[in-house]
Amino acid sequence: VAFLGGVGEIGKNMTALQFGNDIIIVDCGSTFPSVDDTPGIDLIVPDFAFIKANIEKVKGILITHGHEDHIGGIPHLLTECGNIPIYGSSLAIALIKHKLTERKINMPKMHVVKNGDVKKVGSFSVEFVSVSHSILGAFALAITYPDGVVFHTGDYKIDYTPVDGDGIDLNRIAAIGNKGVTLMLG
Repeated sequence: VAFLGGVGEIGKNMTALQFGNDIIIVDCGSTFPSVDDTPGIDLIVPDFAFIKANIEKVKGILITHGHEDHIGGIPHLLTECGNIPIYGSSLAIALIKHKLTERKINMPKMHVVKNGDVKKVGSFSVEFVSVSHSILGAFALAITYPDGVVFHTGDYKIDYTPVDGDGIDLNRIAAIGNKGVTLMLG
């Protein structure tokens, strides 16, 4: 597990998980600078050096939801590293496509996922589990690899009456927990 941003800070959420010769990325966000600390800077993105050095191993980007602190760095990552497949909700994918079109960046392969979908990404099997958040199409990720399961919560809240009617899938999260989780990232 390599934390490339989002630890001890708000924004720039980006985590890389590697097993053998396969790497997956969870989110690729940005943060907005402060006038006091970073004058003249428009946007701050994670350090992509690890990804650039290992680009041949990167199998995909998994998006937990469409907020800027989780998708804002994607145009910059793709510009520096080339096309990487992206997996996310229909809203997150639409927001990313808009960003890429606006910047005239070639579209990578995009995979729209729904609650309960399981996608094979390299040597990882990723289950997308619905969570409630302040934006539609938010997911937690149950990432299975040969040695165990990483559960990435994404951003979430417990909301029994969500506007879209699709709340957090607590039953599925409990079932994943009952099977055993090697590492939880929250």
